[in-house]
Amino acid sequence: MEHARDLTLLPKAHLHLHFTGSMRPSTLLELADKYGVRLPDALTAGEPPKLRATDERGWFRFQRLYDAARSCLREPEDIQRLVREAAEEDVRDGSGWLEIQVDPTSYAPLLGGMIPAVEIILDAVDAASRETGLGMRVLIAANRMKHPLDARTLARLAVRYADRGVVGFGLSNDERRGMARDFDRAFAIARDGGLLAAPHGGELAGPSSVRDCLDDLHAARIGHGVRAAEDPRLLKRLADRQITCEVCPASNVALGVYERPEDVPLRRLFEAGVPMALGADDPLLFGSRLAAQYEIARRHHGFTDAELAELARQSVRGSAAPDEVQAKLLAGIDHWLTG
Repeated sequence: MEHARDLTLLPKAHLHLHFTGSMRPSTLLELADKYGVRLPDALTAGEPPKLRATDERGWFRFQRLYDAARSCLREPEDIQRLVREAAEEDVRDGSGWLEIQVDPTSYAPLLGGMIPAVEIILDAVDAASRETGLGMRVLIAANRMKHPLDARTLARLAVRYADRGVVGFGLSNDERRGMARDFDRAFAIARDGGLLAAPHGGELAGPSSVRDCLDDLHAARIGHGVRAAEDPRLLKRLADRQITCEVCPASNVALGVYERPEDVPLRRLFEAGVPMALGADDPLLFGSRLAAQYEIARRHHGFTDAELAELARQSVRGSAAPDEVQAKLLAGIDHWLTG
C-alpha cells in the first residue's frame, strides 16, 4: 500500500478563497465582542453552521450569516488581521500562492470609501506576504445581485490597481440571478486592462452557466465549474482550452450542491482533462481549509499521491503567479512526490 504523504507539505496554489469567509472563527468572536455585534447562533456554536443553498431561502440564510460576519470588519487593523491570519493558515496548509477574492464595495462604507478600502486591503496583502513569505494577490469581484454598471466601476478600479497586486476580476453571488451577458462590458474592461477573468459558474446553476461564462465573459478560469460534469461536450471544451475550474468540494457539500463528498465529480473532471484548482471557498462557514480539500480527493475519490501532485500542479499553472514563482512551486511538488 502506498505511503500517504503529508498533504500540508504539498506545495500548491489557492485560487478560490473569499475575503470575509477566510476569517478564523475565533477572530470573528473577538471582533464581534469588540464592536458589540450580536452574531446569529449559527456563528457562535463552535462548529460549522448547517447550510443548504439550493433554494432561495437557504441562499438567503447563507448570505445573512456572511453579512453578519462582514459587519465585524470595521477598521484597517481588522482587515490587516484577517489577511495576515488567512496567509498564516494557507502557509500551514502548504500553499505557496494565494489569490484572495474581495468585493470592496462591501467594506467601503466603514473604511472611508472605495479607493481607501482597496488600498487598505492591498496594503494588508503586501504586509502579510512579506511577513509570511506567501505569494499573495487580489482578485476583485463584482456582485451579480447588483447593477452591471456597478460592475463596470469595479472593473475600472481593479485595472487601476493592476500594478499594486490586483490580478483578476470575478463575478460572485447567486448565479441563478442575473445574466452573465449583462456583465460583459465590465469583463471587457478588466481583460483590456490585463486582468484575468474568473467569474463564478456551474455551482448552484448547471452547465449552461459555465457556457455563459465562456461565451459572454470570455473566462480564463471558472469559479467552481463542477456542474460542467453534466455535459460531456462542455467538459471537452474546458479541457481543450485548458480552462481551470476552481473546485471547492467541502463547500459543494455544505451548500447542498452534492449530498456527499464522494458525489462531487472530481474524478470525472480530472479524467476528462479539465484542470482544477481545489479551493476552500469560505472556511469560516464550511469548517475546512485548503489541505482538507486534497484530503477529500484522497479519501473519497481514491486520488493517489501522484494524482494529488498533478492537482497541485494544475492549481499552480492556473494561477496568476509569476513564472519564477510557478517554477519554484512546481519543483517543490516534484520533490514532495519523489523526495
